[in-house]
Amino acid sequence: MRTGASTLTRTPTSPYQRPHRADPVVTSVEAYVFWTRKFILFHGKRHPDTMGEAEVTSFLTYLAVTRKVAPSTQNQALGALLFLYRRVLGRDLEGVNDAVRAKPAVRVPVVLSPAEVGQVLRHLRGLPALAALLMYGSGLRLMECLKLRVQDIDFDRGEIVVREGKGRKDRRTLLPTFATAQLRAHLAKARQQHESETRQGLGRAFLPEAIQRRQPEAATDWAWQWVFPASRFHAPAIGPRTRHHLHETAVQRAFALAVLRSGIAKKATCHSLRHSFATQLLEASYNIRTIQELLGHRSVSTTMIYTHPANQRGPGVRSPLDVRSSSESPPCAAIMELGSQSIPRSVAVQFGRKP
Repeated sequence: MRTGASTLTRTPTSPYQRPHRADPVVTSVEAYVFWTRKFILFHGKRHPDTMGEAEVTSFLTYLAVTRKVAPSTQNQALGALLFLYRRVLGRDLEGVNDAVRAKPAVRVPVVLSPAEVGQVLRHLRGLPALAALLMYGSGLRLMECLKLRVQDIDFDRGEIVVREGKGRKDRRTLLPTFATAQLRAHLAKARQQHESETRQGLGRAFLPEAIQRRQPEAATDWAWQWVFPASRFHAPAIGPRTRHHLHETAVQRAFALAVLRSGIAKKATCHSLRHSFATQLLEASYNIRTIQELLGHRSVSTTMIYTHPANQRGPGVRSPLDVRSSSESPPCAAIMELGSQSIPRSVAVQFGRKP
């Protein structure tokens, strides 16, 4: 298996560059190694070169039927094994589509009300609080928020430019006026710190590979600095120290603790702020195509998930318990009256209860 290790890594463009933990290439390498190990262990530690389509099919079927994994998880395992056989072992797999496919689960997104969002934000401090404010006010994903550069914030136009979003697409979304003052104050303080570090020979931010090749001196430019910088520099074995953005786990841990302290009985995550952004815009009767562009969805069908009836607060479907009529007693009163009556003996004997 070591023969394919060189093909799984990206060669740094400079001796002091090393992919960040959030780099998609790094996470893909870890995922492919994980599924390769699982595949080998599933078949009794046999070498992959002695196995083929039948073993891959049985492993994928095991994931779907026994482990009941999500379709995305099964697809990731399939991609890892295809990479293993094509790029490492030099073989093509045929007939792996015969495996039982995992069935997608239809889930309703977790949405927080404006009052609940306020409760969570009151328990956040520092950079996680500002990041949560932007995720809720702009509909950003967590990594989209943390990867923002200073040049991506346009205060005059009230916009945020999202670079390299999901699907490697750029887009524009709104900058909430409510967060403008806090964001300006944060950037002013960050600029003072950056200028002080630059005078000390520091102040370098991690650059995209193309920019690093063409303009390596841009690493110290204020425009290329992170809006949410990490507290420490990355010190490689060779080259100057470079700063990455704030790690996503720092915001995730702070948000989970804030939800716990607020007493909200929902399994809310950072992504719930994005769900809340989209749902509340739909409830305010904004055009769904506009919301699709703000969220960066490829298809409007993805945005349609936020139109579920549970969040329709207008004159739509009403529960029978909410119906009130002047001509007859409310249904809930009849239910309460029925519950107070004694249970007939024949019914009680049938269900094994005492009348």
